[in-house]
Amino acid sequence: MNPKKNLPLVTIITIVHNNVKTIRTAIQSVAHQSYENIEHIVIDNCSNDGTLEAIYQQENDISLIISEPDDGIYHALNKGIKLANGEIVGFLNSDDVLKNRNTITTIVQNLIDGGNEAVYGDLQYFSKQRPNQITRSWKSNNYTSKKFRQGWMPPHPTFYTYKDTYFKYGFFDVSYKISSDYDMMLRLLYEKKIKAKYIPEVLVKMQRGGVSNQNLRSIMLKSKEDFLIMKKYSFSLLTLINKTLRKFSQFIFRG
Repeated sequence: MNPKKNLPLVTIITIVHNNVKTIRTAIQSVAHQSYENIEHIVIDNCSNDGTLEAIYQQENDISLIISEPDDGIYHALNKGIKLANGEIVGFLNSDDVLKNRNTITTIVQNLIDGGNEAVYGDLQYFSKQRPNQITRSWKSNNYTSKKFRQGWMPPHPTFYTYKDTYFKYGFFDVSYKISSDYDMMLRLLYEKKIKAKYIPEVLVKMQRGGVSNQNLRSIMLKSKEDFLIMKKYSFSLLTLINKTLRKFSQFIFRG
């Protein structure tokens, strides 16, 4: 008997550009999962720093490798969704790792129990210099519609839903360069009101210094895009202020 037959296929999409230092670890964190029915799609944007070579060194752990030019983060993610064979879809950044080897099992169990349409959990940031040192803890919570107005959002790297959800409600808006994941969370949870369950545990560990906060220019662009999205949903400037303050409260300061 093939145990995979009774397990929904989960597609994990990883996009990458010139990230040779961490791509191996991201791939390994998927390959080492106890869940036995995972499709891992890795989409490379023409890396030239050895990333592609590192990916092919682990090709036995990857279902599909694509290396070609793309038009940004969300264009690549949309490409991955359309290529996915899995019933369930999630994303793992090239410098992130799944928290432990049972993470996908936990996600699937919580998604299929109770007729949920999506799940999300908590996220931790770790230091690039000290991978075992947690510098920020993003603890989410049960969803209510008013929380978005208070600057809340679930950590997108922990968000898993059915592939059909994207085909029904739309793909990532590529007009945003950094904040389309925020727009997607609002669309699915706030506007379309899909049934999402909070898993009260850390699902993903993320390395600090991602695209949205790597420098002042990125931070300013993200704030601008966030505010444009908020205006689309008739949120006020106070929502943007609260969203920023929430980030500060997540940092772990050591003496």
